[in-house]
Amino acid sequence: MSSYDDDIEFDFFDEPETVEAAPRGRRQRAPRSGGDGPRRPPMRAPTGLVPLARLVGLIAIAIVVVVAFVFWVGACQGKSKHDEYASYANKVRTIAQSSSSLGTDFANKMISTGASLKLSDLETSLQQFAQQEQQAYDAAQQIRPPGPLRAIHQRMIDALELRAKGLAGLGNELAQAPPKPNAQQTSDETNALTAQGQLLTASDVVWDELYRLPAKQQLQAEGVTGVIVPESHFVSTPELLSARSFGLLLQRLGATTTSGSSSSGGGTTSGPHGDELVSVVATPTNTRLSPTAATTVKVSAALSFVATVKDSGNFPEYNVPVTLTISAGGNPITQTKKILVIQPAATTTVTFTGFNLPTSAFGNKATIKVEVAPVAQEINTSNNSATYTVFFTLG
Repeated sequence: MSSYDDDIEFDFFDEPETVEAAPRGRRQRAPRSGGDGPRRPPMRAPTGLVPLARLVGLIAIAIVVVVAFVFWVGACQGKSKHDEYASYANKVRTIAQSSSSLGTDFANKMISTGASLKLSDLETSLQQFAQQEQQAYDAAQQIRPPGPLRAIHQRMIDALELRAKGLAGLGNELAQAPPKPNAQQTSDETNALTAQGQLLTASDVVWDELYRLPAKQQLQAEGVTGVIVPESHFVSTPELLSARSFGLLLQRLGATTTSGSSSSGGGTTSGPHGDELVSVVATPTNTRLSPTAATTVKVSAALSFVATVKDSGNFPEYNVPVTLTISAGGNPITQTKKILVIQPAATTTVTFTGFNLPTSAFGNKATIKVEVAPVAQEINTSNNSATYTVFFTLG
């Protein structure tokens, strides 16, 4: 190797090491005097944590908003369901009340006609009643019930259809076999009327058992509260539609009435008019009150007094008031009920309930008076009322 080559070699290895440039923007501080080395820069939070915390906060807020929105939607849906069922019940209630009122008019017409003996008025009224029930039937078909009540709603329509058919059937039967003066009505005629009357009675059963009860159960299953399914009763007194009642009605409609008598069959039926009070019983203990001795009556929330009344005359009696009065200190407690119709020699009961007795009634003697109002042309009224002495005790 020549000297020239040695020079080059030495120049190469004696080259100073390359020093990396310090990062731009950073300054290195001089070491502290007496220190062991350069000062460590202060600790700082990574710049990426602040946006992350903000993101987490935004997510939490979004979750709260979504949960609140879900609850709000649920509340709106619950309110919407309640309003839907309530609106449906209100529409049904209008029809139910109208039909019940029509049943009262029907009963009153049957009673007044039986007393005044105007067959033409009865036939006309039955036709009008049937048309009104047909209109109620048509209106019920126009109601759109909530989905779960669609099948149940049809039962309500069926009840109205039975009422329309029953009323129309009664009118048709009277028109086809009108009562004949001084002629005994056949059993076929009374049975035909009774069969039509049974349609009216069945309509109440269909409304209560096949419509109202299942509808209430469905509302409970849907979690709907505060909505009352309407009730509707057309027949207030089943006795009014019995074979016996129709037989007597036909006889009276076909007879010529005179004061105190009417024809029945081939002759005339005469005799007294009148009712009598048979007994008074306190329930639920079934304690019979005595008009001659004091009776102890146990008082409970279910306390009621049942009066038994008998038609002691030879004629049907209509709209007979029965009044019960309790005198036990303070103001007397009075209730009045009405017997719609009672047939000759038949008995019926009248129930009085809902008594709010004063504290002075307990431990002291009290009196209970029950009175059956005299009917037209009644002569003997001595058996129409009775007064009982009682002692009320807590049951």
